[in-house]
Amino acid sequence: MLLLIPGPVTTRPEVRHALTRDIAPWDNDFRVFMAHLLTRIQRLAGASDSEHATLPLQGCGHFVTEAALRTFLPPGGRILIPETGAYGNRMIRLTREAGRVAVPLPVGMAARTDPAAVARALADDPTLTHVGLVYSETGSGVVHDVRAVGEVVRAAGRRMIVDAVSAFGALPLDLSPMPEVDAAVFTANKCLEALPGIGFAVARIDRLLESGDNAGSWSFDLADIYASALRSGPGSFRFTPPAQILAALDVALDALEIEGQGARLARYTANMRTLYDGVAELGLTPWLPASLQGPIIVNVHAPDDPAWNLQAFVDSLKSRGFLISNFYNTPTPTFRVGCIGAITPADMAGAVGAIDAALREIGVIHREAIQA
Repeated sequence: MLLLIPGPVTTRPEVRHALTRDIAPWDNDFRVFMAHLLTRIQRLAGASDSEHATLPLQGCGHFVTEAALRTFLPPGGRILIPETGAYGNRMIRLTREAGRVAVPLPVGMAARTDPAAVARALADDPTLTHVGLVYSETGSGVVHDVRAVGEVVRAAGRRMIVDAVSAFGALPLDLSPMPEVDAAVFTANKCLEALPGIGFAVARIDRLLESGDNAGSWSFDLADIYASALRSGPGSFRFTPPAQILAALDVALDALEIEGQGARLARYTANMRTLYDGVAELGLTPWLPASLQGPIIVNVHAPDDPAWNLQAFVDSLKSRGFLISNFYNTPTPTFRVGCIGAITPADMAGAVGAIDAALREIGVIHREAIQA
């Protein structure tokens, strides 16, 4: 079964095999291993040893995003968040429920964040200390220009938090020339092609030291994670980590190192193009125009046919060896297909054939898009 979802992704056999060994996370050998693993991740982020720390947090991307918001924004702090889609909206909700003030910037799901609009919003409201941006909006498939937005944030003397959850490991990220970024957050189970259960923040050390007791949560306090590592030594955890998941991640990083980040992005892009062009040839309509379509996930308009049923379609695809999401985040009905993980363009070509067969099986004749 191939997981054609934007995480958890299809993994290599050797990554899964790494889960089979029992590991004691408080053992000194594990701490040495963990310190090395964090160094590998920090290198991928283009981060500086003297200026950045890579901080692990058990859980999903939602957890580490909340931790960054709590750590770097004081209670009542104000952050501008472009409304890029479901995950931009998630950042807005996390901010508000943490007792901070989220100021939405209208963008739309089928558009990229305009750096000039960010600059105007910051100029109009000097109380905004931060901008929170989703790098790859998993709800829509649009990739936003983190570097360009960061430039206007830096010019305005403000700070930035980057949700790189579905971007890190494939899309480029170099934090060294981006001192405005307090933290970039991501997880192991998407473009790193590992398994769910652990998130990371690559954060500026000076900002961690300045954050004090902002978090209001022991669990979600990145500054406390950093302070604990200083006290207990590199590779240590405050609470029990998913040790086997981390072992699998180390193997997944080996695979990324062999393939190369540029080659991984090229493979994902080829996966996306095979799917995007393939569904169009079937008479279906991709949700985004080609000029906006990113390499991580493709949404496809649901066909305007009374026989269309998303769950029935998902079940039919599953019987053919391809599993996709049974929900969508777009304003009009779609089905979404992930292009990441240990899959190839040949796999995606097989998925296109399975999509055609599944539509026939559930009785869909008309494949034109449902009109809004």
